[in-house]
Amino acid sequence: MKAALHTVTSAPALPAYVASGNECALFEHAWRNQLPVLLKGPTGCGKTRFVAHMAAHLGLPLHTVACHDDLTAADLTGRYLLRGGDTVWTDGPLTRAVREGGICYLDEVVEARKDVTVVLHPLTDDRRILPLERTGEELVAPKSFMLVVSYNPGYQTLLKALKPSTRQRFVAVEFGFLPPEQEIVVVSAESGLAPERVRPLVGLAGRLRALKGHDLEEGVSTRLVVYCATLIAAGTPTTDAVLAGMIEPLTDDTDVKAALLDVARAVVG
Repeated sequence: MKAALHTVTSAPALPAYVASGNECALFEHAWRNQLPVLLKGPTGCGKTRFVAHMAAHLGLPLHTVACHDDLTAADLTGRYLLRGGDTVWTDGPLTRAVREGGICYLDEVVEARKDVTVVLHPLTDDRRILPLERTGEELVAPKSFMLVVSYNPGYQTLLKALKPSTRQRFVAVEFGFLPPEQEIVVVSAESGLAPERVRPLVGLAGRLRALKGHDLEEGVSTRLVVYCATLIAAGTPTTDAVLAGMIEPLTDDTDVKAALLDVARAVVG
């Protein structure tokens, strides 16, 4: 079985994050009042960075789980494993977060199996408990515990969507791409490329995002703009960097790529 990609971080230096609204204050109020949070927005718009930023800001350990098709409730809660001839219970990331406090962040939660959301329900109402049937425990989440989940609404289908009964258990925050001037600042800081050279790349990203739902399934993420700018800062010719960093990741269709390159030449030169 494919294991969940799980990382645990303490609270080091504050990860860089540029707020686009009141999401930081809203997140902090939600944590202080023991409310779970749902983040929704396109790929690469800063949801994961935002959670890391807020965990560090609040001084909380962060348990991050990258959800996927094979992720089960047992992957989150734990299971009995053989160790040295003995059968030993091993906590999963969700259980560890509930025991120790901190933020448990389930990235792209709609990718996980349906039994995962059932496990989350008791943690997302006034009970704030995690029943562990296999050990007979019923863990009560401490005040410092917070459950955060995210997903990309653009990828939702009838088979992969959060039920209304699950969605309405969370405070929801919608993310989008930053306004151009703010995105330029972020990309320049992340890549080391001068703002005046980043400006046309952000302009191109805006043009390509407008094609979402037409020639493209998804628009250019800020992450891809950073990759492109990083390549340029390292000495890669602009056309090559745009192709590798902003066009090839979006499509395999030869005609669409050619059309996107024409747009790139018109915008970036």
